[in-house]
This record gives sequence, C-alpha cells and structure tokens, in this order.
Amino acid sequence: MFNKQDELCVHAIRMLSIDAIEKANSGHPGLPMGAAPMAYVLWTRHLKTYPKKTKWADRDRFVLSAGHGSAMLYSLLHLSGYKVTIEDLKQFRQENSLTPGHLEFGHTDGVEATTGPLGQGLGMAVGMAMSEKHLAAIYNRPNKKIVDHHTYTLTSDGDLMEGISHEAASLAGHLKLGKLIVLYDSNDISLDGPTNMVFDDDAKKRFEGYGWQYLRVDDGNNLEKIDQALTKAENNEEQPTIIEVKTIIGYGSPDQGTNKVHGASLGAKKVAAARKTYGWEYAPFEVPQSVYDRFCEFMIDDGEQQYEKWGELFARYRQSYPELAEQFQDNLAGKVNFNWVKDVSNYHVGTSAEASRVTGHKIISAISEHNPNFWGGSADLFSSNKTNAADSKAFEPNSPRERNIWFGVREFGQAAAINGIALHGGMKVYGSTFFVFSDYLRGALRLSALQHLPVTYVFTHDSIAVGEDGPTHEPIEHLMSLRVMPNVNVIRPADANEVIAAWQIALEADSTPTVLVLTRQGLPILPRTDKLAAKGVSHGAYVLSASEKSVPDGILIATGSEVSLALSAQKALKNDGIDVSVVSMPSFELFEKQPKDYQQKVLPDVVGNRMSIEMGSTLGWERYVGRKGVTIGIDRFGASGNGPSITKHYGFNVDNIVFQYKQTFAK
Repeated sequence: MFNKQDELCVHAIRMLSIDAIEKANSGHPGLPMGAAPMAYVLWTRHLKTYPKKTKWADRDRFVLSAGHGSAMLYSLLHLSGYKVTIEDLKQFRQENSLTPGHLEFGHTDGVEATTGPLGQGLGMAVGMAMSEKHLAAIYNRPNKKIVDHHTYTLTSDGDLMEGISHEAASLAGHLKLGKLIVLYDSNDISLDGPTNMVFDDDAKKRFEGYGWQYLRVDDGNNLEKIDQALTKAENNEEQPTIIEVKTIIGYGSPDQGTNKVHGASLGAKKVAAARKTYGWEYAPFEVPQSVYDRFCEFMIDDGEQQYEKWGELFARYRQSYPELAEQFQDNLAGKVNFNWVKDVSNYHVGTSAEASRVTGHKIISAISEHNPNFWGGSADLFSSNKTNAADSKAFEPNSPRERNIWFGVREFGQAAAINGIALHGGMKVYGSTFFVFSDYLRGALRLSALQHLPVTYVFTHDSIAVGEDGPTHEPIEHLMSLRVMPNVNVIRPADANEVIAAWQIALEADSTPTVLVLTRQGLPILPRTDKLAAKGVSHGAYVLSASEKSVPDGILIATGSEVSLALSAQKALKNDGIDVSVVSMPSFELFEKQPKDYQQKVLPDVVGNRMSIEMGSTLGWERYVGRKGVTIGIDRFGASGNGPSITKHYGFNVDNIVFQYKQTFAK
C-alpha cells in the first residue's frame, strides 16, 4: 500500500519542518522528525477533511496536543492545500506571521485548537468527541448519519505526564468515546532528558484501566503498521483508542534519541546529516511536484469527494427531516432562543430572597427548554452548584442525547472538555464548580480566552459567606485574579434580576468566555433591578440608587451580595445628613468597554468620596475609588464559622461601613 513516493512525502514533512526551524533559529525539530510518519499516514489515509472547506461540520478533527511540534502541522497544512504557503513557513515564529511558535486556533487555517500547554489538547479532543457522540445521538437517523466523524490527537510523553491527561482519559473511557483516537508519540525523551528519570507509567495498563483500547506500533517508521493500527482503532466504536507508536526523537539527526533535538534548531552540520539520512536532495523549502501531487490526491481530490457525498446525504436528510435539518444548521450557527427570559422574569421587590445559584438553576432549566443546543455540567457539585437542567438527565454512554454532563471531580478536565465542545461547534456549553476551585482549571480558562470561545463558567459559593466550610473553601483573591485575565467577562450579580441579565450576556457572547460568580447565601430582590438590571449589567455598572443631590456627597460601589449592604448603608448615612449614591458594578470588564460619557454618569470625576464594598481582595479597586478612597474588602484568608457571623466579623455590616466612610471623608 505504501511505496517510495510515500517515504518521500514523509521526508518532505520532516525537511520543511527542519527548514522552518533553522530559518527561525528557534523551535522543536525532534517531534516532527520522529512523528512525521504517523502524521502522514493519518492525514492521507484516514483523516476525513477537505482543505477548501475547513468548517465542514462532519470533518474529522485533528488536535496536535504536543503543540511545540507546530512546525510539523504547518508543513502538513501547506502540503495538504490549506492556506499556508512556503512564505508562511519561512516566517515561522516571526511577529505577525501565520505560523506562530505554538498553534493558535482562529489564526492559522486548519488549526483546530490552541495547544502548547501540555495535556490540554487531549482534554479538548475529549470534548470534541463528546460533542460528536451527543450530536450524533440527537440528529442521526437510519441510513442518514449526518454526524459521523472521528477526533484524533497526537500526544507526547509530556502530555501524558500532565495531571489533566489522567482526568481527560478517565472521563473519555467512562463515556466510551469510541470516535476518539490518540496517537502517542512515545520516544522516551522530554526536555531535560530521558523520561525514565521521572516517568515509568505502563501505558497499556494505565489506559486499559481507564477502559480504553490499547494498541502498539513498535517501529514509528513502519507506515503499514501505523495504518493497520489506525484501521483497528476506527473499527472499535465502543472504546476510545490509544496507539502507542515507538519513535526516535529527532530521527535522522546525529543527536537522534536525545534531548538535544527536543527544543533547539539543529545547526547546518546536523541538518546536512539529516538530509543524507533521508536521501533528500532538494534545497531548503523546495518540495518536488510529485509530493504535492500525492497530497492533492488524498487531501483535495478524496476530500472533495467526501465533502460532496456528505452534502448529498444532508440534502436527502433535509427532505426527510426538514425541522431537524434547520435546527442542526441553527445550532452550528450558534443561534439562541431568548424566550426563556420571559419564563423567569418574575422577580420584584418583596419576592423572597434567593441565592443566585438557585436563580441560576431556574435559568439553566428555562434556557434548556428553549434551546436544544444548550448543555453543560458540574465537577461533582450539581447538588451544590444547582447547574443541572431540570428537563434533562445525565449524559452517559447509553444516554448520549441527555444534556447534564457529570464531569466528576475533574475541574481541569471539565474546563478543557468544554473548550473542546465549543471548538467542535453546534452547542452552547457551560461548566461549573465552587469558585475557590477555579484555581484547578485556570489554565483551561485562559485557553478559553485565548481561543475566543464563548463558553460559560458558573462558579458558586462566592465568598466568606460560605461560612462553616472555612478558609479552604472561601475565595479571597479569585475575583481580582480573573478580572486581570484578558478577554474574560467576570460578572458577579447582586440579585436574581442581575443573574438573568448576566446569563443573557453569556449567551449573546460570540468570542468571549463569561464567568458567572454566584452565591450560596440568599439575596433580596433589590429596588428597580427588574427595570434597570438588563441594561445596567450589560454596561458593567449602573447607578442603582441615586442621591437626591445632583452631585452626590459620595459613591458606594459594590458587587454581588454586598450591593444590598450598600443600600442599607446609604440609608444610614442619609439619616446622618450624608447623601451618597449606590452603584452596582457586576462587571469591571463590561464597564471598561463603555463610552467615557457613560462612565462619567456612573462615576463622575467631581465626586471624590468613593468607597468599594466587596468580599474579596481589595487590590484593583483603586481604579474606581482613587488613592484617597476606601476599600472595604478582605486581604487575608477567611475563617470557619457561621456565615453571617463571619461576614460581620470581617466588617461587612452597616455600622462598619458608615464608620469607615465618616472616618475617611468627614470634614
């Protein structure tokens, strides 16, 4: 099946990668030199894709989890007919090029995910495979399987050392994601040296223990064996498969098999030696036409046939199931039905106080009823986060149509998976846990932001008001630490009406992840939020209770449960002849996006007496209260005890707020 022409194509991948790295004098040649054969076999004989239609819904997905091997993927993309030119390869790792050092989704044609932080590519691939299984269960009909593709990922030893790989692989095995196939580039070398210094895992026992099918190819240059293993993997739809392919890092270099070829350019002499090993007689960046022709045969010609065949299938599907076909396309387009807002908009002053996590549960259930493309889950905290949809059951191997995802105690794996679900397309997705445990998934949340993914994170138990669980479960620095992350909207609603508005913002987002920070403690419905919250939250901050004076004596700025406290303090100050306004500021990020004239209306420069009230770190509030302002917050860890008693002890009570205000601003 494979011949000398195929070997020439493999060497073309290797040499283009080497040439790009040499020109940049920076990069990772070891992986492309060792893994090129398995990548070539996968792409030309197995990957269902069409480079001219890169957003085709039923294409196979390929994620290079070992993102440091980016030069290999860029070479594959170029040879396969994607919008990556020889000139782009020559600009590898240069500023403003289409070939950055690590892979960036949305930047380079054909790149399915941003990778480089090891392990996360595998986690995102799990999410993609979850999406395929879920959408197939909803939309496929006998003889009309419009969702029928695989997710492939190439991982390294380093990927499988990362803790997230255990979370992701365990979840994938439990869910029986048979359309997930992992090529494991097993070369026994990492950056510092031999992996046996730190890594003795038996991959077979490990993955079989997760419920995977394990296959092995002893010679990473044997194209036939790689092909046979991939075929066997594709024929098993009951288990995910890992294929351990034993390779030699930097194959062809005098330093092959050592860490010397992992993360640095080879240098002229060693490049010359590699050329001799490969029998490569072409100049740098020169590729014989026969190589392009072979790639065109498999990637363009075969890809076009598969794409057109699917188009014909979908046309027949549309005739038989017009409503499902329209729903499928609407889902791919990310359309959202907002009729759910009417179902939950019944909160007014006098309505019983309600924890915002409880409001969130009602909202999630209402969204779910109106939007079949909406799903998500929790890291073993459904009973606490209240993030399960009432109209659905658990997404499980035998119930893949359901929309409540039980992620288990796998915060990092959960976040990577929802990134993969968003990358796959066709679903609006969320994940949830306690706010304090956002630390466990921060790396994946950062990739949500980098990839401009409109995923939603629901973090409950927002403050020291958690009480009895104590400082290990009471977030302090978390609000500010997430606010400084670019391209993330952090929203901490003050009551049920603000929660409704926050969810609207999350669902309207198309390129920004949203973090919803919700309470366990009950929140009273605040005056006028039923009228003001929708617009006010979308603007990030708004005057909830104005002073009677045209220019207030001062401004109290608060978020979340502390807005109610600010309103009470406003009344107490008024009794003492001090007329302040109260600003609810659920989102710094949204407020900063508003025009300067709006910001001036909310926080006029002429008012210098300002106080912030928030149960979290005070660092950052000086932006809004100024150097002379007062910040009521917490800059130490919490404590264990009754929630109301703890909050009072930490100064979150009317008497302290009034005292601090007067002490600072009294004339």
